[in-house]
Amino acid sequence: MRQFTSKELRKTWKEFYIERGHVDVGAVSLVSDGSTGVLFNVAGMQPLMPYLLGEKHPLGTRLCNVQGCVRTNDIDSVGDRSHVTFFEMMGSWSLGDYFKEDRCKWSYELLTGVFGFDRDHLAATVFAGDENAPRDEEGAQYRIASGFKKENIYYLGADDNWWGLEYGPCGPDSEMFYIADVPDCGPNCGPGCSCGKYTEIGNDVFMQYEKHQDGHLTPLKQKNVDTGWGLERILAFLNGTKDVYKTDLFTEAIAFIEKSSGVKYDSDEKLTKSMRILADHIRTSVMLIGDAAKLVPSNAGAGYVLRRLIRRAVRHARTLGMTTEQILDLAKIYIDSVYDDSYPLLAKNREFILNELDKEIARFESTLENGIKEFKKILDDKKKAGSSEIDGDSAFYLYDTFGFPIELTIEMASEEGLKVDEDGFKAAMEKQKETARAATKAKEDLALSVSEIPEEVSKDSNATVYDGYDNLKCDAKVIYILKADADGKLSTVDGASEGDDIIAVCDKTVLYATMGGQIHDEGKIFTSGFEAEVLSVDKDAAGKYLHTLKVVKGTLAKGETVSIEVDKKNRMSIARNHTATHILLSALQKTLGSHVEQAGSYVGSDRLRFDFNHSQAMTAEEISKVEEMVNDVILQALPVETKVLNIEEAKKLGATAIFGEKYGEVVRVVSVGDFSDPFDLEFCGGTHLTNSSQVGQFRIVSESGIAAGVRRIEAVTGAKCYEMNKADRSLIDSAAASLKAPKDKIVERIEALHTEVKTLEKEIADIEKAKAGSFADSAISGAKDIGGVKAVIASCDAADAAALRDTADKIRDKLDCGVVFLAANGGDKLLFTAMATKSANEKGAHCGNIIKEAAKVAGGGGGGRPDMAQAGGKDVSKLADALAKAEEVLASQVNG
Repeated sequence: MRQFTSKELRKTWKEFYIERGHVDVGAVSLVSDGSTGVLFNVAGMQPLMPYLLGEKHPLGTRLCNVQGCVRTNDIDSVGDRSHVTFFEMMGSWSLGDYFKEDRCKWSYELLTGVFGFDRDHLAATVFAGDENAPRDEEGAQYRIASGFKKENIYYLGADDNWWGLEYGPCGPDSEMFYIADVPDCGPNCGPGCSCGKYTEIGNDVFMQYEKHQDGHLTPLKQKNVDTGWGLERILAFLNGTKDVYKTDLFTEAIAFIEKSSGVKYDSDEKLTKSMRILADHIRTSVMLIGDAAKLVPSNAGAGYVLRRLIRRAVRHARTLGMTTEQILDLAKIYIDSVYDDSYPLLAKNREFILNELDKEIARFESTLENGIKEFKKILDDKKKAGSSEIDGDSAFYLYDTFGFPIELTIEMASEEGLKVDEDGFKAAMEKQKETARAATKAKEDLALSVSEIPEEVSKDSNATVYDGYDNLKCDAKVIYILKADADGKLSTVDGASEGDDIIAVCDKTVLYATMGGQIHDEGKIFTSGFEAEVLSVDKDAAGKYLHTLKVVKGTLAKGETVSIEVDKKNRMSIARNHTATHILLSALQKTLGSHVEQAGSYVGSDRLRFDFNHSQAMTAEEISKVEEMVNDVILQALPVETKVLNIEEAKKLGATAIFGEKYGEVVRVVSVGDFSDPFDLEFCGGTHLTNSSQVGQFRIVSESGIAAGVRRIEAVTGAKCYEMNKADRSLIDSAAASLKAPKDKIVERIEALHTEVKTLEKEIADIEKAKAGSFADSAISGAKDIGGVKAVIASCDAADAAALRDTADKIRDKLDCGVVFLAANGGDKLLFTAMATKSANEKGAHCGNIIKEAAKVAGGGGGGRPDMAQAGGKDVSKLADALAKAEEVLASQVNG
């Protein structure tokens, strides 16, 4: 077999299929768009499902790619040699093009001609047939014709060799295996058993049937082929190992963990498992945060999975004695080295990835130590009581107070031989949610859904007349007044008085309701003796406007005539942002391409948010171009016009409709620029300006990804731009003053300072290194012999814990049988590091116990392994006492 690097393997796969007429469709976001009901893309074919179901792909019928995937359903297995949470699936597809003959031929060519597998060591499985579909003799014949030996073709049932969903395209699949040179496990040894002789290499799925809802199958008009080979598995196999952590995807990371922890890979089963979990989870976390969707840790959905991965990684890093800084350095290996060419988004999002990781680690580490202590207390209590289970309330306490994901508690409990009451945990979680819901019930009653409106109101088909496009004030009759009782149930009432929260329905209004992404108007409803503040405005299915009000003065009676008035300043602010949103859409289409469509929006008085479909992050140049184009349209002072048209007439004019929106026969169309030659033309029922110049100014605040293939722009207009410009100017003035530089020389001055700092840092590092070497020699010459163990117990100067650890490491390397205990004054705290040689451990020395007792003297805590430990102390005046305690404990260990 030929050996490959991961970069060579990706390149070889794609080149092989491109030579055979395939198009590389590239990879999509790791985060699923939600259409398949899963959080992440868990298979290479998942993003292509619409095209496998018959939709035409714009790039043709022969496709290939290498798609990143995330799968955490078997996360508990991560830590062995083969399981990972992030993996790459090398795929190729035929969408109604070639079928079994070419597919089998090319798979064999790849295996033997490209990867160098020996024919005698290859096997394949095909579908054995059942009552629903016949035996796949055709697949077997093509495998043999391609080069597989007939005796190495195996027929297996639907559990192994059938692919399909509940209904839709389905068909037999054929898996390929490598046969190891080991004896059969028995008379029935083959690809279907798990003895290890047969290792799966890849899979070809032949979609040739359609399964109907009643369960019967019919031949499929468009026969597809879906091929998927796991990169990690193939890479390990081609390089002569079954351990994916010994491939170049992980070797650099594992070497770094070895150096940082002092633990050799494969030297200790438990610690090696921690090394693998740490390497895998940080890799997956880097991929998810650096993904096009820019996922961040949260308490729900995909964000919760990311949080769980990071926190599990931190726990295992702590087991290995590694710091936050080292975890971040581990992340940098994946960004800067392992995936620098293959995933350029990681380099682009480098600072974002590291900042998000750092924030999440800090959030967890602030409670981790106390959480572990609390877990141990709970554990001790359960063991003393003879219980084999941690109750749900305790598990929830660890989650709610210390941020322990339930899965982490389950894992820690399992290591101690205990189970966790997961149902009890869920009950405790639900109880807290109920408490939170009850606490906010009064507020929620004012934001009731239409389904909670009393039946007599909801069934009234008389719509409210909206007259707010041309007028900001009107008189109207109050048709209904709704008020919530003590249980929050709405009912109609005859009147309301000062202090009441009510919903009023009138026959007419000028207040715009929240819809189409635009927030409701603000304003007031009043009479000579009554006034109410408008909290929100909603519109029900029958067209009635529901005004949620706070009565601030007087009384109101059903049937009374009131005045309704829009807050003009607020309306103008909303209109600026709404008209700017329309201009922004056209600017994006002109800059990025006509594929850009609106995927969502929010138009408020203070800002606008616009979501649009685009496969990658915008560049700084693209953002600048869009911003410039929008401001140019503002300066052109184009008229903003509206027309109510028949929908077909509007479409003929080229008006843009929002994908997924439903429109009636008659629509309102808004044009920025003359209707005969507009800059932008859209279906829209919202409120707008009359001229583009009224926007004033437009400024993009941020551009980010929110889902697979969906980007988000947040922007401000008008006075908000002025406020931001003013703040920027103030910042520049302050920076110029601090740097003692003219404004146009600020960047130059910062770069010069940066160079100067780097030079000084190098000089300091050189000095520290020299001092450390000198200190090491001096410390060794002054070492004490305690029970046959050379003991170096001393204080030294060290910039941080890492420098202290490096010094201790240098000293230990020069000792045959010795213990090193070093302390450093960090200004407001003490730093301790202890290290021991293997022979010193054999004599009884235990660094974890030494440092635990020494740190306690200084009001601190910590611990670690027999050969290495680190800790801190709060009382810097106790440095000498801590050193004395370290010597005392060591003496008791080796002389005991």
